[in-house]
Amino acid sequence: MMEFFEIGLYQRAFIAAVIIGFVNGYTSAFVLLHRSPLKLAAFSHSLLPGVAIAAYFFSLTVVTAFLGALVAAVIIGVLTVLLSRLSKINDETVLAVLYTGAFAIGIIVLNQLGSNQELEDWLLGNIIALSDLDLKMSFGVGIVAVTVLTLFRRALVANLFDPEVAASLGIRTRLLDYVSFVILILVLITTLQAVGCVLAVGLIVAPAAIARSFVSTPNALFPLSALVGATGAAIGLLASYHFDQPAGSSITVVLATAFLLSVLVKSLRKI
Repeated sequence: MMEFFEIGLYQRAFIAAVIIGFVNGYTSAFVLLHRSPLKLAAFSHSLLPGVAIAAYFFSLTVVTAFLGALVAAVIIGVLTVLLSRLSKINDETVLAVLYTGAFAIGIIVLNQLGSNQELEDWLLGNIIALSDLDLKMSFGVGIVAVTVLTLFRRALVANLFDPEVAASLGIRTRLLDYVSFVILILVLITTLQAVGCVLAVGLIVAPAAIARSFVSTPNALFPLSALVGATGAAIGLLASYHFDQPAGSSITVVLATAFLLSVLVKSLRKI
């Protein structure tokens, strides 16, 4: 296993796993409190057509893929709100229709492009292939996400539990909703090439679900979720190297297993 840390690609992948796992873990506390994992899953799938279309019209680079995914997320988000208001249909139903349609468009575009390993990396993830620019973007987005969620944690939690009370306290709830949406999308995008759009939601939901079994306050949930995310991603990456399996799948399996164990431990403590 020591040779893992002697190879440049794996050294960078390990650093990326820790950073991405930490940021996703910290953000997952907000997702858990917001009770929005299924919506996040929809958005993670809807990012694929943005990446695929960017590759179709431009050469696929870190920047074009990032911008393509961001544009796709904004379009799906705006259309969800607009169509929900026009049709009087629940926004979750509208989002389900839109994200499956968007994902299908992404698959069609991928088929038109033919076999493209880089695009497959965005679909299924390949943390080993992360470039220095990918790592810098993940680090930059991570700093912004953790800083914003930390500075506005109390306001965000108050808004999540009771928006009307939060508004009466002078909290700009609408602005907080927009800011938190942008943060979630940015974190998702920087996670895509590590674990892929199919598995990204697991990395941004599981850490807080695991930590929730051991803490009872939001203030404790955020840092513990970040620690769980970083540890789970690192262990998953090491396991993928040892067993010669895809890194994204290994990270997701490790976190899912840890969640099952956390529920079991919590249940045994109640006996």
